[in-house]
Amino acid sequence: MSGRSTSNGWPVPRATSKPRIAAGLLALALVFTIAVTTPWHLIDLPSPDPALDFTAAEIARQNAYRHEILRWSTTSWVISVVVPLAIGFSPLGRRLYDGLRIRWWPVAVPVTVAAIALITSLLTVPTDVLAQRVSIKYGLAVENWRLWVWDRGVNWAIISLGVGLLAAVLIGLAKRRPQGWWLPGAIVSALLVLGVSFAYPVLVEPRFNEFTSLPAGAQRNDFLRLAAEDGVPVKDVLVADASKRTTALNAYVSGFGSTRRLVVYDTLLKDTPPAQVRLVVAHELGHAAEDDVLHGTLIGVLGTAFGITVLYLLLGPRLADPRRTAVLVALIVGATTLASPVQNLVSRKIEARADYHSLRLTNDPRNFVAMQHDLAVRNISGLEPSPWRYWMFASHPTAPERIAMGRAWAEQNGSTVPPLAQR
Repeated sequence: MSGRSTSNGWPVPRATSKPRIAAGLLALALVFTIAVTTPWHLIDLPSPDPALDFTAAEIARQNAYRHEILRWSTTSWVISVVVPLAIGFSPLGRRLYDGLRIRWWPVAVPVTVAAIALITSLLTVPTDVLAQRVSIKYGLAVENWRLWVWDRGVNWAIISLGVGLLAAVLIGLAKRRPQGWWLPGAIVSALLVLGVSFAYPVLVEPRFNEFTSLPAGAQRNDFLRLAAEDGVPVKDVLVADASKRTTALNAYVSGFGSTRRLVVYDTLLKDTPPAQVRLVVAHELGHAAEDDVLHGTLIGVLGTAFGITVLYLLLGPRLADPRRTAVLVALIVGATTLASPVQNLVSRKIEARADYHSLRLTNDPRNFVAMQHDLAVRNISGLEPSPWRYWMFASHPTAPERIAMGRAWAEQNGSTVPPLAQR
């Protein structure tokens, strides 16, 4: 095939106008969807100040914890990104594929993906172990090492299965339609994202936790009544046995339609004042009321279709060669890494809207501020992360930012919340 060459000698195929136009339209649709569904401004906030609500001892403990753990967690993250890139963009990728000696490519491709994921996972074991030891030291992690290994194995299997299936499908389509695989590839990949979003609550979540319905009683009735007042249909209220792994407090809404569930950690129900638990539930109902899971899925579908189209513009018919499996994995890792800051920005705005929803639904800014403080202390959350960590990893506003919203909402509605550190 004629065309210019890249630095590694691969000829770049002459892209037809159709995939270029499709990529442009998908990019516009993606930007438009993010712009329309993301709540960019809710309320004017004062500058967040941890010293207003966290004692010197609480700030010192958070700083000490993060100083110890970030060196290891950051190293693990760097390894998890660099290793697939190094394998994929070097001769190691082809050597790995050839070294497996599996003649039937539909098997060789997912096995290659699993091997890359396994190599990456094994290389991060030392730093992940050290990070886990820090979490145990500070009382945040309580799971035994056997369960820790099991969780890593399940995570490896799920990632390998998902990416391996995607790689096999794309390479198979490229073999059948070398000059036009981008369209069916984009459609199939988008449908896969949609299916995973729908099936995740019932297929993946149970692999990590056991869920039981919250027993009938005043608390369950209160949660369901709150959901009814909010106009949010919830299929069930489930309790996750998170205490076998962590002391952290959390709750979430997952799924949509017939799979929508409100899930609360058993640690939250055990150690948190009822008024604060109610605020957490109201926050999660905010996600359901705004259809955040559905909007997130739509963004994921558009982003995936756009990514597949760009992938065609980069590789074209060359993807039909299964020996390029490692290249495909590297491009997926690179794309997801580059997309993280945008994903986190949108996520922080969505989480802020759920906080705002919680305040409007409960009209309880004092307990809201107290809840955000207590959650941050219990979870040892970062109060003032560095800018690059904030953009790369922060999917939620910081606790001081969330407290600032609670205080601003109170003032907007005729009340005040005094600084907690001065109590």
